[in-house]
Parts: sequence; C-alpha cells; structure tokens
Amino acid sequence: MFDTLPGFREFPPDACAQRNHLFRVFRTVARAFDFQEYDVPLLEPLDLYLEKSGEEIASQLFHFEDKGGRKVALRPELTPTLARMIAARANSLPKPVKWFNVGEHFRYERPQKGRGRSFYQFNADLIGEPGIDADAELIALLASIFETFGLGQQDVVIRLSDRVTWVLLLDQLNISTDARPATLDAIDKSGRRKPEQTTEALEAANPGRGKELFEEINQIKELDDLESITQRLEACGEAGVLRAKEWKDLAGRLEAHGCEGMTKVDLSIVRGLAYYTGFVYEAFEATGEGRALAGGGRYDHLIKKLSGNCDLPAAGFAIGDMTLSDCLAKKNLLPRYVIAPDLYLIFGEPEREIALRLSARLRKAGHGTSYALKPQGFSKQFKEAGKSGARYALILGEEEVNQGRVKVKDMRSSTEEECMIKELVQRLEEWDTEGGISQDS
Repeated sequence: MFDTLPGFREFPPDACAQRNHLFRVFRTVARAFDFQEYDVPLLEPLDLYLEKSGEEIASQLFHFEDKGGRKVALRPELTPTLARMIAARANSLPKPVKWFNVGEHFRYERPQKGRGRSFYQFNADLIGEPGIDADAELIALLASIFETFGLGQQDVVIRLSDRVTWVLLLDQLNISTDARPATLDAIDKSGRRKPEQTTEALEAANPGRGKELFEEINQIKELDDLESITQRLEACGEAGVLRAKEWKDLAGRLEAHGCEGMTKVDLSIVRGLAYYTGFVYEAFEATGEGRALAGGGRYDHLIKKLSGNCDLPAAGFAIGDMTLSDCLAKKNLLPRYVIAPDLYLIFGEPEREIALRLSARLRKAGHGTSYALKPQGFSKQFKEAGKSGARYALILGEEEVNQGRVKVKDMRSSTEEECMIKELVQRLEEWDTEGGISQDS
C-alpha cells in the first residue's frame, strides 16, 4: 500500500469544502479592496529563489534538473515570481498594481504543527506606491480578512515593526554601515537562537561590543507603544523625526480604516530585515500561542534586484492556510458544510430517459441533482434520497409521467406537492424563497 508523502495533505470532500471556504473569503475580501487575482507556474528557475534568498535556501526547496537540463524548483513562495512578472510588464501596467493569488507552495522542511511541505497561501501585493497609505491598505485588508472569518481583536493581533526604525536606532548605537548587515541578521535570527548565540553573532559583527549591543537591542525590542518609539526616534535627528511622523500617520490611517484595535506596536518583530525596507508586520493569536497566522511588509528593492532595471516600490503579505485553519477550528469558526445534492430523482426504469432529460434541465438551472445509476426499486431509491441529504425528492412514476407532472417531497418537512414538469424550475425557486413546501400545501 502507498501512503501520503510526509508533509503533504489529502482533501476528501469535507476537508476540501473547508479549504475552499478559506479561498472564497480570501477572494471576496480581496475583490472588495479592488485587488485583482493572478496566477503563476508552480515551477520556476532555481536561480530565481537563490537570487532572492541566498544559497542556503536550496536545502529548503524541492529542486531538480528537468529533462532540458535546467535547474528548477517548485515554488516555495510567490514574491520572486511576482517581481519577475511585474518587471516584464512594468511599462504597460497602470499603477498602483493591486494583485492577489491563492495557490499551493512547497518547502522541504520538517513537517510540524502549522507547517507542512505542501501548503496554500493567500498573497496580496501592492506595487508602485511608496507611501504609508499603501501599507495601511494592506494591513486593513489583512484585518478585514480576519474579521470576515469571525476573528476580532480579542482573537488576533497584528504586530507592527519597522526596518527604517531599526536602522536609525542602530546608527544611534554607532554601528557602522559595514557592520549593519551582519548586525541586522543577528537581530533577525535572535528570536530563534539562544541569547548567547545572538551575543556571539553581535560580537562577530561588532568586536568588543557583543554583550553591550545585546542589552541595547533587547531594550529596543521592548518599545511597545507609539510614544516610546517616537521619543527614541526624535533623538536620532531629522531622519528620526520624519520616521516618527510616518509612524503617527500610519496609526491614523489604521484608525480611519477601523482596524487600530487589531494592531499593536511591537519592535520585537524582526522580519527578514535584510529583505524588507520599511514597515513590517506579523499576525498572531491574541493569546500569543502558535505560529504566525500571516506576515508581510514593504520590500522596495526586490523588483530591481531580480530584474536589474525595473525599480518599483512594493509591499505585500501572505496568509498560510494551515495555521489559519487551526486557529479557526480551535474557535469553532470553520463551517461544517453539508455536501449534498439539491434534488434526488426517484423513478421507474421505463421513465429513466425522461428522468435524465429532466435532470439535465435542472442542472442547467443550477440545481445539484442526483439519482440511482442502476435500476432500483422505489423503496431503495427513497432510502438513498434520505441518505444523500437532498432537500427535495422528485418522484416520476408512470402515472406522473403520463400526466406530465412530478411529485415533489420536501425531505425536511415530509410534505409533498405536485406540479407540472414544465413548471418545476419556477416552483423550486418559489419554494426556496418561501423556505420549502408548507405543511398546508
């Protein structure tokens, strides 16, 4: 027997229905914000990801050499592909570009709770607009998605940080430009390392200052409100004053969007500072439990880095389906879909062709219709209709067919009514509007 590969999932109809519920919400909310859906190949040149993330990413990828001798990889994320697409169409695209995608991604990692080797992501990106209104629009979209799922500020918090703020504060600590990349890398990885490992990394980047910087950086990470960040930034000179104003402006925009209650200043969020260029954010359950539900930020230099000649500001975020599904399930916010036809046809074998013609009409009218694919007695068909979960059973016997009529049984109320076959579609619409066939019909 063959088993599902480690880290991959199967989606039988009930699980598929719940997954598609996520997709419907993603699409509905994104379109409400005037984002347009796009799609891309699952397979990309390996170098596209190496250029974006460095050689170390290769160990996390499903990559191989194809039959044409090309080194390729299954996509682990969408941003590099998006950057390539935008760069190729930059001159013809109206700005800003507001695109979203719902698709499958792959990472060769150790499977664990909330993370698999195959997973789905919702990605939303806003390209061509450098101002904080673009950042606020994306954060508002993220908050609106959570709210549409039934998650409020008591359930989820979006934690905001900023690369520009970190750079200014590191400059205040007299960290040289040459030492900054390694210092930022140490900060970025500090949440996943032991304190002594972070201290060693800071020491390697700034000889003789490792312990001092570790303490200073921890103090910065503890800044958790706009006032305290403003005070630290204003001590950094004119650039700091300007960034403090952008923090305040962003807070004002988020309040106007109605999502300030779901957002929180948190400089401990250090999200790939070498990659991001401005405000960054991650969403977590309000309890602090579990992995991040979503993450994103501004990445103004990536498109130029990957294209060489197209320089466009950009920002975006992604939501993973696994952590989100776990959160919704924990809070009983995943709907339990009844996977059932609308109608179940019951008929005698001589009436099969007439029943098939009727089912074709009903299906074209948008009614899910099922029936026995092999000859069965009426009693057996009634049992199958009940097991199917259908709302209505349609009975076509010899007498009904001769009269051009069909008997309709409401499977919820056990009430029945007859109507002409040619009027059935209209009558079904009326019953749906009225809540079914009434007891006194």
